[in-house]
Amino acid sequence: MALNEGGAGAALSDHSDTGTLHLRARTTHPPPVEPMISAGEGPGRLTSIDLFAGAGGLTEGLARAGIRTVRAVESDLSAAATFEANHGVGTTYAGSIEDWLEGDDVPSADLVVGGPPCQGFSQLNRNRVGTERNSLWKHYAETIRRARPRWFVMENVATFLRSPEFERLQRWTRPDGPLADWSVEAHVLLASDFGAAQNRRRAVVLGSRRDAPRLRWPEATHVTRRRTVRDALDGIRPSVIEVDLPEGTTSFAGKRFPGTFRTDQLHLTRRYEDLSLRRFRAIPAGGNRFDLPDELKTPCWRAHTSGSGDVMGRLMWERPSVTIRTEFFKPEKGRYIHPTEHRAITHHEAARIQGFPDSYLWVGSKTEIARQIGNAVPVELAQALGSAITDAAGRS
Repeated sequence: MALNEGGAGAALSDHSDTGTLHLRARTTHPPPVEPMISAGEGPGRLTSIDLFAGAGGLTEGLARAGIRTVRAVESDLSAAATFEANHGVGTTYAGSIEDWLEGDDVPSADLVVGGPPCQGFSQLNRNRVGTERNSLWKHYAETIRRARPRWFVMENVATFLRSPEFERLQRWTRPDGPLADWSVEAHVLLASDFGAAQNRRRAVVLGSRRDAPRLRWPEATHVTRRRTVRDALDGIRPSVIEVDLPEGTTSFAGKRFPGTFRTDQLHLTRRYEDLSLRRFRAIPAGGNRFDLPDELKTPCWRAHTSGSGDVMGRLMWERPSVTIRTEFFKPEKGRYIHPTEHRAITHHEAARIQGFPDSYLWVGSKTEIARQIGNAVPVELAQALGSAITDAAGRS
């Protein structure tokens, strides 16, 4: 059965070694019914599909802009449980995107959003761990082809825009490509420009179907007055002695998980060794590992007198935070020591910096929840992108 690249009943397949795009046959479905174009409350709200949804940072921001997520796909079960606890029972497909595309109907939606796994693109990934997962972005493209949204938003690490995968995505939107009905443009956005208390840079790709109003880039609202760590942590008591999660478990996808916990129940510290506490005390406001006396430095730190100034660094009250990553609870991983306390920031504090409200619910172990927090899109950035969608809908 011969199929054209843009033809119905075709699914994306890619031979990366040759740079050639092929299609494999698949069962056809009736064309999706066009969703209604209007923002606000009720059945006429704009709708979205959230892929690689994680804990729901993107969906939380979109919801603040008036966009309702009708389907989310997430393979990490604890993250999927967190998403569902906040955004509706039955919304989440807890499994791989491959299995979802194979066995579930793709609903129609105004918008497809998501951040395909970025480990292979990250500059921190010197060993190229997870590079085989970069191909998952192609399943994102297949969802676009099947759902036929008016718009899509893809976010990733900044280096994605220099990757062969992004070049291939651009080729696919040419007139003879499988995504020929969409045009794309991309920029690197700084989350603190849009109200996040965090200097997190993310590549954002905006896609507009050619018969829909073109998406405009959201306006930076906080360039002259950025939100700071002090703003984000307002009202959180500095002292903390609790270490363990509260009691309680919840069931999801046939398994039991710790939870659910509100964000403000996650003000939890760690059991530090005396050496770590001595190091924390020796680091002044705004300081880092370079401020340590030699007897408190590791052999590696003594041997390397240059390099990152964020390792064992204190956050600064009057500046935005550095990027919150999945191991923010380990000061040796970055500038994650509290501005004045002798400890790393807590899960509560990290979630606040990422824009999550204190009422947000979390499922999983401390390590799993930390991964969910660090992998999330800052909620304020997601809200700004959502506003760009509703602006486009208003011009239709």
